[in-house]
Amino acid sequence: MIIESIEIYRVNMPLVYPFRTAFGDTYAIESVLVKMTGGGRTGWGETSPWASPAYSPEWAAGVFSVMRDWLAPRLIGKDIASGAQLQSELALFKGNFFAKAGLDLAWWDLHAQLLGKPLWQIIGGKSDTIEVGADFGVMETFDLLLKEIDGAVRQGFKRVKLKFRPGWELDMVKTVRKHFPKAVFHVDCNSAYRLFDSAMLRQLDQYNLAMIEQPLAHDDLHEHAQLQKLVRTPVCLDESITSPVKAAQAIELGACRWINIKPGRVGGITNALAINQIAEAAGIPVWIGGMLESSVGGAHCQALATLANSKYPSDIFPTSRFYAQDLSEPPLDLSGPSVMKLAGGSGIGHQPHPDRLAKLSLESVVIVGTTTTATT
Repeated sequence: MIIESIEIYRVNMPLVYPFRTAFGDTYAIESVLVKMTGGGRTGWGETSPWASPAYSPEWAAGVFSVMRDWLAPRLIGKDIASGAQLQSELALFKGNFFAKAGLDLAWWDLHAQLLGKPLWQIIGGKSDTIEVGADFGVMETFDLLLKEIDGAVRQGFKRVKLKFRPGWELDMVKTVRKHFPKAVFHVDCNSAYRLFDSAMLRQLDQYNLAMIEQPLAHDDLHEHAQLQKLVRTPVCLDESITSPVKAAQAIELGACRWINIKPGRVGGITNALAINQIAEAAGIPVWIGGMLESSVGGAHCQALATLANSKYPSDIFPTSRFYAQDLSEPPLDLSGPSVMKLAGGSGIGHQPHPDRLAKLSLESVVIVGTTTTATT
C-alpha cells in the first residue's frame, strides 16, 4: 500500500510504582507511538526504549527525532508491499532499531487490517491464546518479594522472573528457592556483570533456574559463549540480540540456549520473524518480551507470542500491573491463570485513546508528503 501519512507521538506514562532493574529505578515509561495511514485504513505501532539510553543506546526523544527527520520521510508516498521492503528502505540508516521498529510495527498493523485478518494469523501464529509469566523487580525487603511471589503462584502463574543486580543477588535467589522449592524461576541481569563474575554466576546452578537472562554486556556475544561453557544453567540473550545477523552469530558461537525477542529492540515484526526462523532452524527456543508499553505495543508482543517456537511464558503484563489506566484501548488483561486472549478483529485490535494520547504526549508530529507539522 502507499504510505499517505505518518504521525509520531512521544509520550510519558507514569507507573503506579517504580520498576527497579540493574540499570536503575524507573518511575515513568517514555514511549513513541506511530500512526500510519494508507489504503483508507490506519495502523498503530509503539516502540519504547525508555527515557534514557540505559537499556540500549537509544532513548525515546532520540527515537522521536530520528523518525521525524529521517526515517518517516523516507517512507511517505512510497508503495510498501512487505515488511522486508520497509526494512530495505530504512537500511541506509545504521542501527536505530527501536526507531525502525515503530514504523515496522505500524506497517504490520495496517497491512493486517487491509487484509481483514488479525496480525497473529498473518504472521503464522498458532492460537489467539498465549501464556504469560510474572516478573518482580528489586524490592525493599525479601519479605515483600516473597509475598508478591506467593500471590503470583497462587494465581497460577507458570513461571516467575526475578531481577538480579549487585546487592540483590545470590541471597535473594537462595531465599526465594527455599520458600518455593518447585516453582519455575529465572533471573534477569540486564547486562550488570562481566566474565570475571563467572564464579558468582556459577553458583546459580544449584538453584535449578530455567535460565540466566542477559548476564553480561549488552553488546557482547563472545564472553557469553565462554560463560555458557562454565555454567549448566541455560543462558538467554536479550539486549545482545538486535538483529537477525546477531542472532545467527550468537547461535554459531554457542552464546545462548534461549533468545528473548522484543520487537522494539530488534527493529519490529519483520526482524522478529527472521530471528525466530533462524533460532527455530537451530533448535533454539524463543520467548517474547516487552518494554512496559501501552496495549498497542503489548498487542504486537502478543502476536509474536503465538508463534510455535515461543516456548516460555512471555513478558506481557496486564495493564493494571503497572498503570492506573492504559494509554490505549482495550487494556491488556488476563483471561485465565497465566493466560491472555488476544483482541479480536483485524490487525492488532488496539489503538490509543485520543484524550489520553493528547494528555500524555510530550511532543508530536504529522508528516504528509513534504509537509511536516509539529507540536510540543
